[in-house]
Amino acid sequence: MISRRNIRVKVMQTLYTIDAAEDQREKAKKLLDQHLEQSRHIFVYLLHFIIQVARYAEQDSRNRSSKHLPSEEDRNVNIKIAGNELVWNLLEDASFKRACEVIKPAQWDNSSLIRKTYLQLTGEPVYKEYIALKERNKKSEKNILEFIFTDLMLASEDFTSEMEDVFIHWDDDAEMMNQLVLSFLQKPGHCNFQDMLGDEKRKFADDLLDAVTQKEAFCMELIKPKLKNWDAERIAVLDMILMRMGVCEFLYFETIPTKVTINEYIDLAKAYSTPQSGQFINGILDNIHKELLSEGKLLKTSHKKT
Repeated sequence: MISRRNIRVKVMQTLYTIDAAEDQREKAKKLLDQHLEQSRHIFVYLLHFIIQVARYAEQDSRNRSSKHLPSEEDRNVNIKIAGNELVWNLLEDASFKRACEVIKPAQWDNSSLIRKTYLQLTGEPVYKEYIALKERNKKSEKNILEFIFTDLMLASEDFTSEMEDVFIHWDDDAEMMNQLVLSFLQKPGHCNFQDMLGDEKRKFADDLLDAVTQKEAFCMELIKPKLKNWDAERIAVLDMILMRMGVCEFLYFETIPTKVTINEYIDLAKAYSTPQSGQFINGILDNIHKELLSEGKLLKTSHKKT
């Protein structure tokens, strides 16, 4: 489920951490695994929170019907969403259950926030339209969960603040999690919650990290002459990391077109570095690419063979 773009972000975060720690190789692989595992925890928790909001309808029904003098409305709370088919398919998914047994997402539950999100949901027109439907269908089951996620969870300052407090990498992972959760809701049932990369993408992650750490000196030989009046020591650390990653993809990843590489690192620079970083990195990588091409050095050979 995790895309190559997501992997690039994780590798970038890892390289930034080890650069800051002045420890380039010994902890790199371990840190990358930790970053990926932290993302898995966030992903599982987000799905868990959606489930808790949907199932709170049953708790709300019990609470209201047990009042000393319940009203007719209290005795007839609609609990349709608690039986949402996507929710129950996920609850019965063996891979998700194993992930929850290990990660224990309930440890981060904020019951007040779950209740607040549910009550906000019940006041929304889209919810009233949902419970008014006499029959269940895949589209409405999916749409109501997407609404909970995008319009109530991610749009809530209370929720995002809670995520920032619980998960230190939430700010870095928020965009990726938006993509992952919506992708999962669109096509549920095809996710391995124990390994969200798979063999091919795991290899890409490991090879990219290895290439950038092992070929740092060579990459810098290509980058520094292109900096012109820029002092390499004063360039943003993240920009330098992204340029090193881009150069390594030029040289050592034969299945990735160079145009794709440049565009990817421009986007990452815009998203994670300074406002000027996208244009700056575009210029540097484009110059290096043209030079390598003109000199016949763009051989796309594995870094392990050079």
